[in-house]
Amino acid sequence: MWFKSTYSGGEGNECVEIADLRNRVAVRDSKVPNGYILTLSNDAFSAFVGGIATERQSTVPS
Repeated sequence: MWFKSTYSGGEGNECVEIADLRNRVAVRDSKVPNGYILTLSNDAFSAFVGGIATERQSTVPS
């Protein structure tokens, strides 16, 4: 089952979706549900999300 972030705004079709595949996480573009899927290990997905959070914090004005 695919999930969208609760932070999706507007009509909710401008984000990525994820699916938990037990030992992996699948990521796809919500606008192209039949398009390419990126599959990451759980550790790689955690690093990916952590990297996004770090980048976001460094770009927020203080």
